[in-house]
Amino acid sequence: MKDLYNREIDYLRISVTDRCNLRCLYCMPDGIETIEKSKIIRDEDIIQIINEASKTGIKKVRITGGEPLVRSGIYELIRKIRSVKAIEEVVLTTNGILLKGHVKELKDSGVSRVNLSIDSLRESTVNGIVGSTLDFSYLELIKELHEHNMTPIKINTVLLKGVNDHEVLDFYNFSDQYDCEVRFIELMPFESDRFNYNDYYISKEVILKRNSLVLSRKLNNVEYYTMPNSTKEIGFINAVSSKFCEDCNRLRLTSDGYIKPCLHSNKELLVKGKTDEDVLEVIKKAIKEKPKQHKLDKSYTNSSKRSMNKIGG
Repeated sequence: MKDLYNREIDYLRISVTDRCNLRCLYCMPDGIETIEKSKIIRDEDIIQIINEASKTGIKKVRITGGEPLVRSGIYELIRKIRSVKAIEEVVLTTNGILLKGHVKELKDSGVSRVNLSIDSLRESTVNGIVGSTLDFSYLELIKELHEHNMTPIKINTVLLKGVNDHEVLDFYNFSDQYDCEVRFIELMPFESDRFNYNDYYISKEVILKRNSLVLSRKLNNVEYYTMPNSTKEIGFINAVSSKFCEDCNRLRLTSDGYIKPCLHSNKELLVKGKTDEDVLEVIKKAIKEKPKQHKLDKSYTNSSKRSMNKIGG
């Protein structure tokens, strides 16, 4: 189904939980409130919504959180999602901590590939970002993903000024050495009294000047860059400063059962707990009400009032 701006909406991102086993400072700082467990969307509601969404043309699903692998019964839920006839692909965004040793199980459930959230290649920096000490090897997990042909492996890295912005070339070399695709995610403003966005925001332009990166191509929401005399690419996803709204093909389902037509808007439509017919109508309404573009202004007063863990990455 196309929206009012002739964009084909065929992609649904589902936050299956707002909970996480990490406390990243920009997403889920200590003290942030979580949704009551009784309000978290049930498996049967998710399958109902996907069934109805597929009637509008939804054919790709991304499972997100919080951290989706902390949800009880997640592999069985994924199997149910993948069994919906119209769904052609199910992918997962994860911090990977609970995935090591379970890649085959994830693949068998129906997930074709994963995005790993890795914000630093340095242990001390990681521990500072996530708010705890991790004893975890991403290299072992990446090797396991390759062994099961769950590729391409995409790594999402949120750039934070003064924290990890000096690691761009390290990630570039890492992606070349371990056959991954690194995409640097521009820090996005979400309402929080525990995190000061302006203290950590760094622009893509600053990063490019520092590292002599050259634009090679643009594909949907990603701009790809290379180093001189190299063919290896790294990506930049700049949702705020370089809008890619004209290519947006997605809706979001929050972990408490609301459809969000736009990540950066406060507009939400309750879809949980309705009849099939009403669910279908809500989804159609959400598609029709997708804005032409987000309207983040200098003070970010148009940003979503939810923290990112409640929306889904």
